[in-house]
Amino acid sequence: MQLPESARALINSATHAHLVTLNEDGSPQVTIVWAGLDGDDIVAAHLYELRKVRNIRNDPRIAVSFESDTRSAIGLAEYLVVYGRAQIDEGGAPELLQKLAHTYLGPGVKFPTIENPPPGFITRIKVDRFTGVGPWTGRVV
Repeated sequence: MQLPESARALINSATHAHLVTLNEDGSPQVTIVWAGLDGDDIVAAHLYELRKVRNIRNDPRIAVSFESDTRSAIGLAEYLVVYGRAQIDEGGAPELLQKLAHTYLGPGVKFPTIENPPPGFITRIKVDRFTGVGPWTGRVV
């Protein structure tokens, strides 16, 4: 599914993403990640195989939310919630983190700060549907 330009702009801004994965017992696990776009996919990078990576390997269903710094016509905080399926790609994390660091930390910054970081993992999210409050919904709220 293709996201509207307004949703793409929010994802490509410096707003943090709240990534929800499912633990083995079905309970939610939430973590904040840097996110960006690669074509129509939402991507995030992880240097280590932490819980979110293991959860996605076990069950690819995810939700990810982004809060905007703007307000709707009636004063509600605008936000985007994306539902989809994720896959874990091996390697490429340091390069993606460096690219995202320019958005989240500023130009000229070096990230990750460790020398010779591990190749890590990239989460690639295929969007199934989206909702929230904002121009991406087509509703005035």
